[in-house]
Amino acid sequence: MSELSVNNLHLDYGSGASANPILKGVSMELQRGEVVALLGPSGSGKTTLLRAVAGLESPKSGSIQIGERIMFDGARKLEIPAEERNLGLVFQSYALWPHKTVFDNVAYGLKLRKMNGSDIAERVKTVLGQLGLGHLGDRFPHQLSGGQQQRVAIARALVYNPPVILLDEPLSNLDAKLREEARAFLRELIVRLGLSALMVTHDQAEAMAISDRILLLNNGKIEQQGTPQRMYETPDTLFTAEFMGSNNRLPAKVLHCDDSHALLQVEGGNVTATLRGSGAGGKDAVAIIRVEQVNISDAPVENSIKLPLATCMYLGDRWECVFRNTADSGADSSVLRAYARQRLAPGEYWLQLPKDALWAF
Repeated sequence: MSELSVNNLHLDYGSGASANPILKGVSMELQRGEVVALLGPSGSGKTTLLRAVAGLESPKSGSIQIGERIMFDGARKLEIPAEERNLGLVFQSYALWPHKTVFDNVAYGLKLRKMNGSDIAERVKTVLGQLGLGHLGDRFPHQLSGGQQQRVAIARALVYNPPVILLDEPLSNLDAKLREEARAFLRELIVRLGLSALMVTHDQAEAMAISDRILLLNNGKIEQQGTPQRMYETPDTLFTAEFMGSNNRLPAKVLHCDDSHALLQVEGGNVTATLRGSGAGGKDAVAIIRVEQVNISDAPVENSIKLPLATCMYLGDRWECVFRNTADSGADSSVLRAYARQRLAPGEYWLQLPKDALWAF
């Protein structure tokens, strides 16, 4: 059963001739126990969609349904206010009351619902325990670490058992190391409690780690949706391929193509690529390959090009090697990156681009 259903949602900022369309017919479903990530670049509409579901933005048309209740219906001029939608919302800034203790921050929504004191205490104690915050109930937000503040915000959103929890870039305020730990904690918590969650993020690694399904937005529309593995391994469009993962982009000329593959001329040689999306129908194409799919060789190998090494950068567990034709170092020159187990000596190398991993758009 769908916990959340959005159908053909349109939303503009402004009105009349100056109206700026933000959502352009977005439709999506969130199933019970599912985590869906809204992913996309700044301005793609992902936060606006989340805020529309929460009741913090007013769409122009379409509909929003949570469980069996219609929350918004443009045709019927129906719009349920945010406070009556019973959704859990975790803001990017956490938005904790600085003058209230952890306990009082979490209990705030229950007090607004006029629940009796003993039930509030029991609910708050339970949810703080689930998030490892049971010993921090008497502390104030300024006495907590960033990760602890984040968990308090999540506890506040969960305490009244909402059907859907909305997460607006919940990890963006944490440093890189803590963010990795927090996303593992958040994924484990969501699975353990069987939550239905809609999460906004601009970080594709975060979306893949936490979600069951990704909706990639581009300019107010859903570009592609699917499991993290499908989005990463079989992108339907050039935008999806470039947004998901760390990539090499190579301008190419199509020399020959059939139903599934194309022979491409790229800087450094000719290679065979797999056609993706609508395929490379014209003479010009763009070839995409993930950095980790490029193999480095001292000798000629199948489906490879030859380029000189420009530099190597140490990343801890591997070296990132950059290859560029130094004779053509202008803005249009191709740069190819690959990973190596050790630092490479200066010189030219053969870079194998497996045809199944090299995509032509």
